[in-house]
Amino acid sequence: APVCNYQILLPEGTDEAIAWRQLKQLEEEDPNLHLSWQVQTREIFIQPMGEVQLEVIKRMVAERYGMDIAFGSATILYQETIEDTVIGMGHFEPLRHYAEVHLKMEPLPRGSGLQFVTECSEDELDLNWQRLILTHLGEKEFTGVLTGSPITDIKFTLIAGRAHLKHTEGGDFRQATYRAVRQGLRQAKSRLLEPMYQFRMEVPMEQIGRVMSDVGKMHGTFRQQPDDGEMSAIEGTCPVASMAGYGTEFAAFTKGRGRMTLSFCGYEPCHNEDEIVKKCKYDPDADVENTADSVFCSHGSGFVVPWNEVAKHVHIDTSIKNRQPAKNTAAAPKEPSKKNSKMSEEKELQAIFERTFGPVKTRVETPAKKVIKAEPGKTKTKEYKPVYEEEYLLVDGYNIIFAWDELKALAAENLEGARAKLMEIMCNYQGFCGCHLILVFDAYKVKGNPGSVEQFHNISVVYTKEAETADMYIEKTTKEIAKKKRVRVATSDGMEQIIILGHGATRISARAFQEEVQRVNGRIAEEVERRTTQS
Repeated sequence: APVCNYQILLPEGTDEAIAWRQLKQLEEEDPNLHLSWQVQTREIFIQPMGEVQLEVIKRMVAERYGMDIAFGSATILYQETIEDTVIGMGHFEPLRHYAEVHLKMEPLPRGSGLQFVTECSEDELDLNWQRLILTHLGEKEFTGVLTGSPITDIKFTLIAGRAHLKHTEGGDFRQATYRAVRQGLRQAKSRLLEPMYQFRMEVPMEQIGRVMSDVGKMHGTFRQQPDDGEMSAIEGTCPVASMAGYGTEFAAFTKGRGRMTLSFCGYEPCHNEDEIVKKCKYDPDADVENTADSVFCSHGSGFVVPWNEVAKHVHIDTSIKNRQPAKNTAAAPKEPSKKNSKMSEEKELQAIFERTFGPVKTRVETPAKKVIKAEPGKTKTKEYKPVYEEEYLLVDGYNIIFAWDELKALAAENLEGARAKLMEIMCNYQGFCGCHLILVFDAYKVKGNPGSVEQFHNISVVYTKEAETADMYIEKTTKEIAKKKRVRVATSDGMEQIIILGHGATRISARAFQEEVQRVNGRIAEEVERRTTQS
């Protein structure tokens, strides 16, 4: 993952806007370029995967466009997160507009990314508005309030919202959602995160003390490895910012005999947060494009309420469970019952499969573990009951197998066994949650493979055709289904997550999905025990 940001220095007299369009063409060919454009300063920045990529880009630009570009000094890419749970509130009500959104924001473990879920009742806010709010949460890169860096490791839960029958438009919820996120960030205790390197250094034994001292000065941690009599090694982690330029110094004092390897290992709390925040000089109140204030209406005109006073003016009290709709506000008319349209939804999914692979065949299997389904009406727990009665879940099979430790260990010995184990797990999960579950496996390397889709108990199992990866199939299917249905995709593929968000689907990482499956398995075990006791 990119950890540094470089300004692209254009030749004198070059039009920045034209250069930006040309560079964007390169980014479309290689999405790993990560280009950005600062409108105010008309500056172009790049987040490369390494210094080698900078040289490659420099040569490509010169060959294709005849521009001799250069790069400014590197700046570290920080991130921000929160350390406590808050409720962010956003209200947008200029004259003849109306939307209000309440989001519960909770910190997540390091590396979890952002998660978006809803616990809002359809009686309070229509399903379409809820989908729209989740889309707005996923479409924007929200920035923190310390340095304006991107936020991460936060779970957003939609707990309340309100629309007006006549005055609410789609853009109103975008404004209310953005303001709710920022208002929550202003309330929360924020923490600055910095990128970390995992390193291994091998040096002559007489220089190991110097290396240990250097790592300590750079605010790193290490552990010494067994030596071989001539060379000694240490392994550990260290902030990327502290190790800038250390490679040259390392080569000099070891006289070329030492070896050092670095790899990005995630983000951790910044060791000099106060210094970085002070140096950045970011003022969240002056950032009008990412405001935390809300807009209310009084006597026919709108007025702005500062973020720290919004709670006194909002129209929903999220501290009361049984809230009643306020006068003149209501959820938009509900969609037809999904139970009545279940058959048409299954036919629609069947048609998509048949267009891709041909007729669906039933998989013949030996007796498998019994799949326990929750009885309709018996599952009352709010935590696990799907918010929508109908949901599609697409699972990237091999991505999940190699992300879950248990399945990864099994795959090392028997890949077929790991695949069968995942299929059983997904059957149990689907039986409890009741969603349409599609498990996708790569088979693109199998020569002449036409692809297939099989019905395995209560889930659909897809094997992609030759030259088609699971990513490609999921992106294509998501684009079709997400037009009318709610779709979630379980994968930790970063590029795939970005694409499916653009199609209107929501994402869940492999780690978060594993935790969700474990919770469901716990509920199944409780249900089995309860029935056993009753009998």
